Amino acid sequence: MLLEQRTSLPEGILETRPENLHQLIPSPTLFHLSGKRPDPIFISVLLHGNEPTGFFALQAILKKYQNHDLPRSLSIFFGNTLAASHKLRRLDNQPDFNRIWPGTEFPESPESRIASEIVEIMKQKNTFASIDIHNNTGLNPHYACINKLENQFIQLASLFGRLIVYFTRPKGVQSGAFAKFCPAVTLECGKPGQKHGVEHAQDFLDTCIHLSELENIPVNAKDIDLFHTVAQVKVKEDIDFSFQPPAELLLNPDLEWMNFTEIPADTVLGKVNQLQSIPLIAKNEQGKDISTDFFTINDHELKITRQTMPSMLTLDERIIRQDCLCYLMERIRP
Repeated sequence: MLLEQRTSLPEGILETRPENLHQLIPSPTLFHLSGKRPDPIFISVLLHGNEPTGFFALQAILKKYQNHDLPRSLSIFFGNTLAASHKLRRLDNQPDFNRIWPGTEFPESPESRIASEIVEIMKQKNTFASIDIHNNTGLNPHYACINKLENQFIQLASLFGRLIVYFTRPKGVQSGAFAKFCPAVTLECGKPGQKHGVEHAQDFLDTCIHLSELENIPVNAKDIDLFHTVAQVKVKEDIDFSFQPPAELLLNPDLEWMNFTEIPADTVLGKVNQLQSIPLIAKNEQGKDISTDFFTINDHELKITRQTMPSMLTLDERIIRQDCLCYLMERIRP
């Protein structure tokens, strides 16, 4: 598996669907498009093949400027085009394309070597900013994620909206790798297939390519809501779970309505059947198991033990198994 680099896009890419993109880009390719300002913005889309909003937003931007000079150079990576052809996050034999970047905790793979090569190339290009665009499967508002609490990162994220999430785990994400050398942001644009998500991402991209600089001054605390991800929560691998009985862990079918809501202690997440130990594992930023800090079993119910704010809760059992159940957050107050 070798990385290709091109200075022009393949014919038909502005009209194709994400599920047909693999026919145009069958191998990992990094595209460099020149613009009036030479320091490029790096844009990654479809790192998860079932999250097409970023691709559609990028298509719209490229169509807008196809007969004009781009205001700023772009370097584009189209991610997991093979998974996109199947409308899946990833194929069963593939790693997660947003866990393969430098800093990953997973074993080295051909995909992680490609990701490392992309990072080294973009380091040499004096990258202006990095933008990674995603969807999510649960009911979540649009928000931006950053990996550093620095002014330029918060400035960039605030251009997307007032809701900003700071996280340092999971490791191996694209934004975390690029944050080592340029302002980087991950956009979460709601569920796939929503027109508003595409328009929101498109407007953000258009704003960013017109920026001359990102100011290194604080954003007014009244203009943002800033949260810190303190734990990633997974269902233990040996646990049989579902939203429909029978299951060892029967999850609450209303879970996704808890996203970005500060839920109180004793909130019920589900019911357990003949389980004595907590069926979830929560890890903090250092990778330490802190499950008992947040969860308990009481009268066959799995409960939250303290006030917290979850995100990324979804009813998609495949995504829960491939990624996680949710993240737990706390508000950062200036």
